[in-house]
Amino acid sequence: MTAPPTTPGPALRVRVPALNPSVRRFLSTEAGSAVALLAATVLALVWANSAWADAYEALWETTAGFHIGSMSLDLDLHHWVNDAAMAVFFAVVGLEISREATSGELRDRRTVAVPALGALGGLLVPVLIYLAFTAGTDAAHGWGVVMSTDTAFLVGVLALFGPRCPDRLRLFLLTLAIVDDIRAITVMAVFYSDDVDLAALGVAALVVVGMAVMRWLRVWQLTPYVLAGVALWMAVQASGVHATLAGVLVGLLVPATVPQREQVEAVPVYAGDLVDDTTAEREHLAELAARAAVPTSDRLQRILHPWSAYLVVPLFGLANAGVVLDAQTLSDAAGSRVTIGVAVALVVGNAVGITGASTLAIRAGLGDLPGRVRYGHLLGGAVLAGIGFTISLFIAQLAFGDQPDVLSEAKIGILAGSLVAAVAGSVLLRWLGEKLPLCSPATDGPPPALPPLPWRAPE
Repeated sequence: MTAPPTTPGPALRVRVPALNPSVRRFLSTEAGSAVALLAATVLALVWANSAWADAYEALWETTAGFHIGSMSLDLDLHHWVNDAAMAVFFAVVGLEISREATSGELRDRRTVAVPALGALGGLLVPVLIYLAFTAGTDAAHGWGVVMSTDTAFLVGVLALFGPRCPDRLRLFLLTLAIVDDIRAITVMAVFYSDDVDLAALGVAALVVVGMAVMRWLRVWQLTPYVLAGVALWMAVQASGVHATLAGVLVGLLVPATVPQREQVEAVPVYAGDLVDDTTAEREHLAELAARAAVPTSDRLQRILHPWSAYLVVPLFGLANAGVVLDAQTLSDAAGSRVTIGVAVALVVGNAVGITGASTLAIRAGLGDLPGRVRYGHLLGGAVLAGIGFTISLFIAQLAFGDQPDVLSEAKIGILAGSLVAAVAGSVLLRWLGEKLPLCSPATDGPPPALPPLPWRAPE
């Protein structure tokens, strides 16, 4: 049988150079997204400390908006990135949480128990360390800055510099990051929201109910959920609760259930009808049948994830990582309780909190480490989890947005702590990966004995 073409449709008359297969594979992994975010961060730092620093500030202060009758929405570009574009990022997080809870690793209690309790330790210990440094100051309310792990950087660094065959460790860290994201979203909604407009919040609640009803009715088309998501974002934005919460709710409410078998079996029927008679109507029915055979959340994630990974998150890094690093700023940061507290909490707090809480969960028999992951890998992963970049910068902006000097000190602490965690975690995991290989067989001891002679090939 002839192999199908790599992409449907007729070939272009002019050949467009394709990406090298190795480049395509790299871009399809979290490592590609992490590199894009790192490049945007470096660009922001260079730009903010160059002769064009004023242009950097002026760009993000530029206002944009729209007017429809008496309704209007005007935000500067910085808020469009943080409030609107980042809603796409949080929608992808919500979709991932929903998928894992429906058909992934979050269904197994023992698989979730250890990373979930590790994530709890990764919250409490860093927060306590930060509060110890900032006790008695106005900066103490920024404790949320140190309680989140950057999933993109974490998995990207693991893919680039971690041990060989890191899949089992990746599973543990991804589960930890998902639980961590749920916690961070809750903290942002509860502790870092402005004065709440109850009328707008009521409208948002009605939209959520409407989406829940659509899910119950088994509405599988994307368009109704997208339109409801836009309406939800507008309502949450007007309510005073941070608008990115709308993205999370959309991700959690879009159906993630696997379609029934008859829906999958209907695809070749409609495709066969299209082969018999290639009309626009039959093409439309075949297209609908193919879409109905794939979970709605998977289809939405396929659309949103590339935009989130390669546009939204790097754009967020470009808009928020531009910290002035002149001699005076660095001198102030070196003696700042905020900067030191954030950096120490991210590196030491996560290492101690995640390792300690996970070890207690294992010793108490609540769960196990997956596969061949050992305590050494757990420690290296916990250090790597101290990369608190995207969400940490996000919460820092919420907590210290009206205190530019403190915000700058917090950002320097985030950058320094995340850099130390990335380097230390990578070195530790690479070294331990050689000492404690994750690729070793699942059973200890010598290999099984060979069967008795004579050996014969099966007939």
